Amino acid sequence: MTTVTGPATAADEPAAPAPPPARRTGGRARAALGFAAGAALLFGAAPLLLSDFRLALLAKYLCVAMVAVGIGIAWGRGGMLTLGQGVFFGLGGYAMAMHLKLADAGPGALPDFMQLYGQLDELPWWWRPFASPWFALPATVLLPMVVAFGLGSLVFRRRVRGAYFAILSQALAAAMVILLVGQQGTTGGTNGLTDIQGFFGYDLDDPVNQRTVYFLIAAALLGLLALARQLIQSRYGELLVAVRDGEERVRFLGYDPATVKVVAYVVAAGMAGLAGALFVPAVGIISPALIGIVPSIEFVIGVAVGGRATLLGPVLGAVAVAWARTALSERFPGTWTYLQGLLFVLVVAFLPGGLASLWALRRTRRAAPDRPPWWRRIPPARSGRTRTEAPAA
Repeated sequence: MTTVTGPATAADEPAAPAPPPARRTGGRARAALGFAAGAALLFGAAPLLLSDFRLALLAKYLCVAMVAVGIGIAWGRGGMLTLGQGVFFGLGGYAMAMHLKLADAGPGALPDFMQLYGQLDELPWWWRPFASPWFALPATVLLPMVVAFGLGSLVFRRRVRGAYFAILSQALAAAMVILLVGQQGTTGGTNGLTDIQGFFGYDLDDPVNQRTVYFLIAAALLGLLALARQLIQSRYGELLVAVRDGEERVRFLGYDPATVKVVAYVVAAGMAGLAGALFVPAVGIISPALIGIVPSIEFVIGVAVGGRATLLGPVLGAVAVAWARTALSERFPGTWTYLQGLLFVLVVAFLPGGLASLWALRRTRRAAPDRPPWWRRIPPARSGRTRTEAPAA
């Protein structure tokens, strides 16, 4: 029996593929609008509304925000709790400060603290390359990245992760502080490198030059945000999230999770090094107290408060926590550390997504108005006893 079919019609032809959604185009438009608003706020509103002193404080906060951008990539996207970013922040800061101290001292002269301590008759060999800006400027970023690459390759290829990696990174920060304090004649000891007066020929005591440094820091922050967004939206960003959620599955698919983690860790270290390098002309000092365990934890607290899984959340959280520390430490100098710890515990316990997740919770609440609020959805605490049920009759 033969089946006779008629001529093919348009309904019989396979459907054409649906056009791609306009989500990516809309995302780019929103991102461009957000960058424009951020540029207007940083370059327009802040210099007009803030005094020179407050603008200098904002420059300091923006440097902390630059570190937070890298932590957002490593921790928020990669799941690596980095509690030692102060190491890379300090490497970049000391590299910049060494060059500026040599520039202030003049050709062939020792920096002032070396003359004060009187332990050296000539400049150490590892100080001499930093006299050239062509070496010092790249070193502020490349030196932290090289250290992060060596440490990350050693740690991630041995599949060290979770709390063990966090403790190891924190121990690295403590070791670096001990090293800097012990080398008083060459690093300044506990005082660090202080009294930095010039920045590539410009006097840092001049308010005009201080504003120039602020604009440079603001531009660097926007550039790092653009780089982070490009990295997150790329295929590598998706692979990084996949490693965070299922490392073994990614390994079975043929990718090396260690390489993926190392790249994120190195990028975060480079951002922290750049932040430390710009922090030096903004503040005029770099010391072990600014790069130890406590500053490293404060970096993470700012990211957690803002929202580690978002792009802008770490920046806003870092700026907010740094500002709160300055404001509250003036009124409560002895209890601000406890308030900071309490803030971190509350955010982790009741708002894991940070302040950036409040908008998503609001939209969820509007979509499901009958859903109980979050404080009623917290499961009751379980006791250590096990209830024994009676056997069935």
